[in-house]
Amino acid sequence: MGSKKILLVAGEVSGDLHGSHLVEAIQSVDPEIQFFGVGGEGLKRTGMKLLYPSQSLSVVGITEVFFKLRAILKALQGLKKSIERERPDLVILIDFPDFNLRLAKIAHRRGIPILYYISPQVWAWRPNRIKLIARLVKKMIVLFPFEVPLYEAVGVDVEWVGHPLLDIVKPTLSKEKAFQQFGLDPNRRTVGLLPGSRIHEIERLLPPLLASAHLLQEEIPDLQFVIPLAPGLPKTLLSPWMKNISVPVKVVEGFTYDVMNLSELLIAASGTVTLEGAILGKPMIIIYKVSLPSSWVARALVRLDHIGLVNLVAEKEIAPELLQRDVNPQRISDEALRILRDPILSRKMAESMKEVRQKLGEPGATQRAARTVLSLMKEAGE
Repeated sequence: MGSKKILLVAGEVSGDLHGSHLVEAIQSVDPEIQFFGVGGEGLKRTGMKLLYPSQSLSVVGITEVFFKLRAILKALQGLKKSIERERPDLVILIDFPDFNLRLAKIAHRRGIPILYYISPQVWAWRPNRIKLIARLVKKMIVLFPFEVPLYEAVGVDVEWVGHPLLDIVKPTLSKEKAFQQFGLDPNRRTVGLLPGSRIHEIERLLPPLLASAHLLQEEIPDLQFVIPLAPGLPKTLLSPWMKNISVPVKVVEGFTYDVMNLSELLIAASGTVTLEGAILGKPMIIIYKVSLPSSWVARALVRLDHIGLVNLVAEKEIAPELLQRDVNPQRISDEALRILRDPILSRKMAESMKEVRQKLGEPGATQRAARTVLSLMKEAGE
């Protein structure tokens, strides 16, 4: 009998991060299992055979998907052929729902069990997808405790494992060493700028972030600014915007958590990075901007008071959210100055971030998820 095979699809940077740790945890128990599918640099490093790079499929916003529609349809067709050819024992889908639920239908028709790791945000918008998930998915692994009753209500076999970031978000350098290595002054206050991990995000968010840095330094001259470059992005991607800036901004590759750890304040694109900042106990401002058509559709469909994950987990606004038109240099600098000039507010925000961390569960989430995968594989082989 040949070795077991798993088709894994992670279409986002955060999915690639969690997917790579999951694959490593599974391989540490059973190194014979072969992985193939969609992912980024992290999954590539584990030895998974990449059929399509996640960067070619990932989008932010609803209408933006049209720009990558050809690549998305081509990947779906290619994966359909791979399923027929390879006959994987299990399909693992990581978030990325519009693509993954289409792929789930293909796998389900061929009788291949599906494990969904990291739930789509059905609690935020398009809740009817939960019925489709109930029909297609054998097992759902979720990261937030509030997701469990949603799936139990429609009969999905669901397990909360806690959040894998608790094991991942750890600085590798002392603050003193990090300041030295990044060429930053330990006597100056540091602001981390995080414009996102996708090209569309960077195009929309980096210009107002850089302009806000100029306004902030005019008000607080001892501030220094640093961008921890998201994994998989080349430094040259930022070049068009970095050429003419009036304030020096350091760009650091490969040390995201060390940069965040040095920062007194983070100004971050909405997404997983906000939870990473919360785990490090950092005050932050969340920014989010998509195309106007996407924003109109979202307004009609999304049923949430907040969009930032830290605020959703806290169930209240602990980090200010600037959306769409409010993502401009003046509004960003006004919010940042409010926090930077008020040590009591800053300390209160840091305490709230610690509370969010506690709500994410206990360390060891990836190992718990890996055990679930292996038990499904065992079932499939019986």
